[in-house]
Amino acid sequence: ITSFAPAGGATRLAVSRNAVSNKSSICFRSKSARSGGARNLQLNTVCRAGGPKQIPVVVNGAAGKMGRELVRAISQARGLELVGAVDVVHVGEDAGEVAGLDEPLEIPISNELPIVLTSVAQDKDRDGVLVDFSEPSSVMETFKQSIAFGIRPVVGTTGYSAKDLQDMVDYCDKATMGAIVSPSYSIGLAAMRQAAETAVFHYNHVEIFESNSDFSLDAPSQNAIITANNLSGLGRLYNKPPKGVTQGTDNGARGQLGEDGLRVHSTFSPGTLAEQEIRFSAAGEQLSFKHTVSDYGAYVPGVIMAIRRVVNIKTFVYGIERLL
Repeated sequence: ITSFAPAGGATRLAVSRNAVSNKSSICFRSKSARSGGARNLQLNTVCRAGGPKQIPVVVNGAAGKMGRELVRAISQARGLELVGAVDVVHVGEDAGEVAGLDEPLEIPISNELPIVLTSVAQDKDRDGVLVDFSEPSSVMETFKQSIAFGIRPVVGTTGYSAKDLQDMVDYCDKATMGAIVSPSYSIGLAAMRQAAETAVFHYNHVEIFESNSDFSLDAPSQNAIITANNLSGLGRLYNKPPKGVTQGTDNGARGQLGEDGLRVHSTFSPGTLAEQEIRFSAAGEQLSFKHTVSDYGAYVPGVIMAIRRVVNIKTFVYGIERLL
């Protein structure tokens, strides 16, 4: 992974495309657990180990909005077994009840992540997965702990740096373990990016528009940066003014400008969870791809896909579009 600062100072991440299907990918996130919950977790794992092998999954950040969605989905997904739930709130409470399930899962939320990972690592017959949707401040520590215990991380938080990503790659390479990191697990967004990669060769004017409800996100967001990176580095220059026309100064009003002329426009909108549009223009026509997320449940199918895929790869994957 390399990084550079395009015009305007935004960081660009360029990920080598050699992880999955000759393309790319990555992973991360974090929190804690309680010893009593960990003992119950170990019992749970041993009791269910018989029969067809299921993938044991720990959710870190289980009491958050995304964590609750995942607890509900993983507990009902074929081939997956929820064996641990970690967070710093609702400690000791049943993860299923916190997630709004009708019946308890008999899995208490713990605030001691290492204890939970130790319990899962004792099952040598199955490859465990840690799904991390906790706090950006603990992403790297959680990632390192997961790899150290031999448990594959699937990371869904944001806020990591280019150096953090490179460190993740190095950890996976040293351990020969797979990991998946993605700022978004929306399959719809991934499909839109793939379509855009086909269209981009036919248009010289390309702009990216995004809107997010989280005001704390960087602008442009890591999701927009991934989309821009996918369309950059192709030997093309975008949005050049017509011959004989001198472009006036815009003071940033025309969006964040990348090295190849690609522009990214970022806005804050509390009415939409996340929205991204890729707009292609040519003489007499305009082509737009637009993706909108209005509910956290939209990310669940992508996370489930990542859990099932990460146990079969031995490298670092950044962005779920590389898994499709």
